[in-house]
Amino acid sequence: MTRLPILMYHNITNIEKVSSGLTISVQKLERQLCHLAESGFTTFHLSELENLTAIPQKSIVITFDDVTDNQFIYAVPLLEKYNLKATFFIPFGYIGKTDLWNEGKEPIMTMQKLQSLGTWIELGLHSYAHKKYETLTETQINEDFEKCFKIIEENDLKVYNAVAYPYGNFPKKESKKTLFKSVLEQNNIKMGLRIGNKINKFPFKNPFEIMRIDIKGEDSLLKFKLKLRFGKLKLF
Repeated sequence: MTRLPILMYHNITNIEKVSSGLTISVQKLERQLCHLAESGFTTFHLSELENLTAIPQKSIVITFDDVTDNQFIYAVPLLEKYNLKATFFIPFGYIGKTDLWNEGKEPIMTMQKLQSLGTWIELGLHSYAHKKYETLTETQINEDFEKCFKIIEENDLKVYNAVAYPYGNFPKKESKKTLFKSVLEQNNIKMGLRIGNKINKFPFKNPFEIMRIDIKGEDSLLKFKLKLRFGKLKLF
């Protein structure tokens, strides 16, 4: 089995001094992406992993949640510049609006922008309403997926059936977890991504609990490199 770190990003800013938490500066992001490119990492779209049983030793998956405009402005050109693939997860109920599940300050990409993304970007699901799956009933989860699929079909949008759980949240108790997995399978979901902050082993043991490493805006390049190697860092 091969180690497979999966990175999780959110907002991007061009003001380096406010790089913190879920917001990373474009300067730091470029240093990180440049490091991946220069170090010879192979990037994968999640869809490419579905039918693989082996990957190169230095492999990585890059993900961005929420499809904010700042990702369109800053991340997309950098990914193209360094020839790196990434998966962007869409909260479908907020397309062309703002991140109303937060403070509503960050604009979300319009459908036109989503349709214009090049081949370096793969799209995935981030639910419709951006609510914690653990708080929803089976019927509500199914309805949420139905709304996502309706938008995808109406706009002829190419989206891979992988879902990044909002807030990294999913049912943990065994009975609800089993039901949740059944709902995912019924909706033809291939992969489900949590947080976890650990390095995955590929092939995935559990495709519905794939772990991601939370990259923070305050992370130095050294800490970024350590996260690539170890995942969660307790000493920093």
